[in-house]
Formats: sequence, C-alpha cells, structure tokens
Amino acid sequence: MADEDRLNLAGPPLFVLVSLATGPKHGHALMKDIATFTGVRLGPGTLYGAISRLEERGHIAALPADERRRPYEITPSGAAVLEASIANLRRVVDEGVSRLGVMNRPKRTLRPELRGEPA
Repeated sequence: MADEDRLNLAGPPLFVLVSLATGPKHGHALMKDIATFTGVRLGPGTLYGAISRLEERGHIAALPADERRRPYEITPSGAAVLEASIANLRRVVDEGVSRLGVMNRPKRTLRPELRGEPA
C-alpha cells in the first residue's frame, strides 16, 4: 500500500479499523460500536462499502460465518494502517489546536474534548 493511502485513511474505513482493533465483529455490532464512539450512525451501504474496500486491500479479513452473520477481524496490515492514520490525525489535530491558539489559553477555558476529557 502506498504511503499516501495510509495517511489519508479517514471516515468510515478508519471507524471500522478502530472498532475491529478491540476484536472481531459482524456488521451490526460494528454499526453499534461506531455509533457509540463517533456519534455517527453509518448506513448499511456506507458500512459495507468500507468493509469491502478494507477487505480488498487486505486490512481486514472475513471470518467464518456464524449463522447469518459474518464477522471481520483486523489484519496486521490493517493494524499498521490504523497506527499510521492515528499518528497522522494526531499531527493534524495538534496543528489545528496550535493554529487556534488554544495552547495559550488557560486550560479551564478549553472545551472538555480539547482537555482530553469526555465531552
């Protein structure tokens, strides 16, 4: 995979990898987990489109079906992409925080999520 692909992973594919980092999940479990940590409810087309692309690139793998449900797991390649994407997002967030000048404000005036606290 090209470096630029690693650094540009965002949105639904990133959400799927983050969710699978805690263990295998089937589609419905992925939707629920992603909604919990992002506040975004992915539609089936968006979710399965992301799953398909990640599977084609070797970042996730389908496990044997459990009745009607097909669980997926993150692969070593997917874990490496997730790690690189998180590092890139950290750089972007750090730059954004810096450019907003929030580093010069007293900590108590920052929104909870910028202080590293739950919102």
